[in-house]
Amino acid sequence: MFDFSTPVNRYGTYCTQWDYVADRFGSDDLLPFTISDMDFAVAPCIQQALTTRLAHGVFGYSRWNHDDFKFAITGWFSRRYHTEINPDHIVYGPSVIYIISQLVQQWTEADDGVLVHTPAYDAFANMLNVNQRQLLTSPLLKTHCGSYEIDWPQFEAQAARVECKVLLLCSPQNPTGRVWTRDELVRIAQICHQYGVKVISDDIHMDVAFSDYIPWSQVAVDQQWALVSSASKSFNIPSLTGAYAVIAEQCTQQEYLTQLKAAHGLSSPSILGVIGHIAAYNDGEAWLMSLKDYLCDNLEYVANQLNQAFPELNYQVPQGTYLAWIDLNPLQIDMDALQQLLINDYHVAIMRGDTYGVEGVGYVRLNVGCPRSKVETGVWALVTALHQLVDR
Repeated sequence: MFDFSTPVNRYGTYCTQWDYVADRFGSDDLLPFTISDMDFAVAPCIQQALTTRLAHGVFGYSRWNHDDFKFAITGWFSRRYHTEINPDHIVYGPSVIYIISQLVQQWTEADDGVLVHTPAYDAFANMLNVNQRQLLTSPLLKTHCGSYEIDWPQFEAQAARVECKVLLLCSPQNPTGRVWTRDELVRIAQICHQYGVKVISDDIHMDVAFSDYIPWSQVAVDQQWALVSSASKSFNIPSLTGAYAVIAEQCTQQEYLTQLKAAHGLSSPSILGVIGHIAAYNDGEAWLMSLKDYLCDNLEYVANQLNQAFPELNYQVPQGTYLAWIDLNPLQIDMDALQQLLINDYHVAIMRGDTYGVEGVGYVRLNVGCPRSKVETGVWALVTALHQLVDR
């Protein structure tokens, strides 16, 4: 029903991934597999809704606090995840990381600790550092079958530290692609409740889960939590701006909204972002399901090609996200040499794993949210470069 295979030329659109690839990789003639947005055009329902609004021609101050926006979110959670969300608990923000940053500032003081499973999205560490909070890490353990598990004794020991005030949970996890099971989430909730640790659950990748995604609200044992998400990843609309949070505690909601409105002057949202969310959640389900099938096929292609070339990698399709988190440590190669080969000889840009912390050393993160032809080019370049290094 939907075309994900025809490439869309993104050059000349002020696109971070394509037009500004030289900022990170030093060259502008590279095929990028980097920033986690997709190369697909948005769902037709979003395109139509935006076209209709643009035709109106007036773009004055707007609002998010209305039933159309909030009921689109609650309806999505009800239909997709069998979860009832109180619309009065929903607040708006310009981005997921903005909302997380504000909640961290509300719930912690300078030098307090925020616990994060690592490897982790690099914006977490940057945000905590700028806000003078400690990053407390809980490294995930790679299993023999290529998945990732929580080190429960270490996690609880970190949560028990007096300076640990917040768990910043990534669900599904970026970059490993783990989709937490109900049992895991229940255990996390119990530990956090026991030690008085509040929970911020970053669920921006929730719609691209290939196994059952469980919203935090289903396992929470108190009101000391917030679920933060957006349609931006799953429907490829981050440049429209817009995110939301479900905040259970009323005083936290009000403090957040005071900061949003009075301190930062952000009470008027991007109207295109609001409309994009409404259209995505009300009418975009068929497109999303088709997209997920395409992304899963892309990830299976990566797994087949890598494991055929290097069986020792045992790369497994992740449980969620469109990001292939590939452990190259079994090959014992020079990662600097690999990066230079990919850039200089194959004109391909792939993110190094150490971008996401020390636990990512020896990994690469490959974004497969793109037409298969692009994936084929990137995987061919990666496999060929690896053969050159291994055979030296």
